[in-house]
Amino acid sequence: MHQQQGSEQQLTSPSLWQLFIIFLTLGCTSFGGPLAHLGFFRFEFVEKRRWLSDQDYAELVALCQFLPGPASSQVGMAIGFLKRSYAGALVSFLGFTLPSFLMMYLFALYLQREAGGFDADIVHALKLVAVAVVAQALYGMSKSMCPDWPRRLFALVVMLILLWQPGVWQQLAVITMAAFCGRYFVLSLPKPAPARVQKPLLAPVLLGVFLSLLLLLPLLAAISDHGLLNLIDKFYRAGSLVFGGGHVVLPMLQAELVPDLIDNQSFLAGYGLAQALPGPLFAFASFLGAASDLPYSALLLAFVASVAIFLPAMLLVLGALPYWQQLKSKAPVQQAMAGVNAAVVGVLACAFVQPVASSSIGSVTDFLWVLLAVFLLVKAKLSPFYLVAGALLLSLSVSKFMS
Repeated sequence: MHQQQGSEQQLTSPSLWQLFIIFLTLGCTSFGGPLAHLGFFRFEFVEKRRWLSDQDYAELVALCQFLPGPASSQVGMAIGFLKRSYAGALVSFLGFTLPSFLMMYLFALYLQREAGGFDADIVHALKLVAVAVVAQALYGMSKSMCPDWPRRLFALVVMLILLWQPGVWQQLAVITMAAFCGRYFVLSLPKPAPARVQKPLLAPVLLGVFLSLLLLLPLLAAISDHGLLNLIDKFYRAGSLVFGGGHVVLPMLQAELVPDLIDNQSFLAGYGLAQALPGPLFAFASFLGAASDLPYSALLLAFVASVAIFLPAMLLVLGALPYWQQLKSKAPVQQAMAGVNAAVVGVLACAFVQPVASSSIGSVTDFLWVLLAVFLLVKAKLSPFYLVAGALLLSLSVSKFMS
């Protein structure tokens, strides 16, 4: 009995190395963009490892939706923080980001030799896997987050509104509306459990550093001709002021960097490859730094650009999370969060329809492959890792056979 309890404790309290390996695996296999990443995370930490309940996971997603920066990366940092404090957040971020960082860096080095990306058939197969992963997450979260008709109605209304009027600000608005509705219309909730929270000792410092850098970096860059400082300012502001993740940051980075630091053709080539890679789309910064015209080492530039664009997300989520843990244990907040959790299901349902499924399923054959993948995930409990590996092998075999 004692041995079994020790084993369970080891599973729920991983070492930093174990945490790094888990997120490194996710960084190598999480194709499909931010919403698909959330599906991969849910399978790994809610279904497989049971580190979080569906409610806890949805609350983390909702919090990160309200913060600027890459939401899926912030959810990963938050999970790492909850398991192993600040060191856990750091190794979770490193594991999830390292594969795409290295691939984008290497692509920048060899861009002048060959500007090709992945084979189109391989990309398409991986996108179909992403559709199945999002569908599985939607199925699981809807069962636990929408157990009654008021919350099902919240999710349906949110989905319809966002399909009608898509956009980041609309998303924030409907989540806020769902919080208000949950506070006054969701009544049948269990009594809140006592909160187990980490004391926010460093939280005010982290939030202060975030705001100080946001205000000071533009001033320092304006009075200095130092190219590296100018680069840090551009990427830090992009990571601080953009809601909605990598796709939304594209116009800001393009306006800041083209043509002063990189030509438009190289910018678009790198962005095209970033769409096909696993892991966070913000790793595109690695490519932009390495491919820029600044007279520094390409590796140094890739590292500096990546740190600068991800740093605001880390400072914000680690600064906000301890306060959020204290706040969410209060009964009125739990009622509001019941509405927010239902809204997260609606947001995920909207993303599943447009753009995840609509941009990936182009034929009856694609639809049947997705159905098979969903069956393997939901009923056979197959890990998404094996689906990704299978899709890669199958698409490579078909591509070689056709050629």
